Amino acid sequence: MSEAIARRGLLLVLSSPSGGGKTSIGRALRVTDPNLGLSVSLTTRPPREGEVDGKDYYFVDEATFLAAVRDGRLIEHAEVFGARYGTPRAPVEAALAEGRDLLFDIDWQGTRQLRASLPEDVVSVFILPPSMAELERRLRARRLDDDAAVTRRMARAASEIAHWDEYGYVVVNRDFDLSVAAVRSILAAERLKRTRQTGLAHFVAGLLA
Repeated sequence: MSEAIARRGLLLVLSSPSGGGKTSIGRALRVTDPNLGLSVSLTTRPPREGEVDGKDYYFVDEATFLAAVRDGRLIEHAEVFGARYGTPRAPVEAALAEGRDLLFDIDWQGTRQLRASLPEDVVSVFILPPSMAELERRLRARRLDDDAAVTRRMARAASEIAHWDEYGYVVVNRDFDLSVAAVRSILAAERLKRTRQTGLAHFVAGLLA
């Protein structure tokens, strides 16, 4: 069996309005892909039922979060629905150098910052709902929010969707399995980019020796 060609990792960003499917699609990708890790964010919001500190998020207080921002330890950060979210810089840079890929479940604000810091490493995908009515139905089906919260999320959805054209790829999530397959195809193609395969020159030299 030939040795794998060395490559730099990539940062797969999935964004969508709440209920659009980014978290579920990302979870399905990771089940079958051992080289796709999850970027674990800091957040000041309280954990939801079933969430584990250090696995789903690092749950911190406001002072701890602001200290991380001040010290430059976050590669991106944003405020969403009154809570702060941010991505630790060190594990991201380590994963890229080691050829490991990271999945990001962040909004357009975080995506902009991530792209500004690491423009060649970001693969961005926006997940659109098939309709606003279906988006609201999915939000209510989750049973995570009361009516007022669903109304707030729907009001914010339009402003989030307005940023769809800042992304490299767009997937309309009409069918969950087809959407997962589409994002998996994007990931496979991006891993094969010539510029990302840092070991190609050495490999080709070996072929021609």
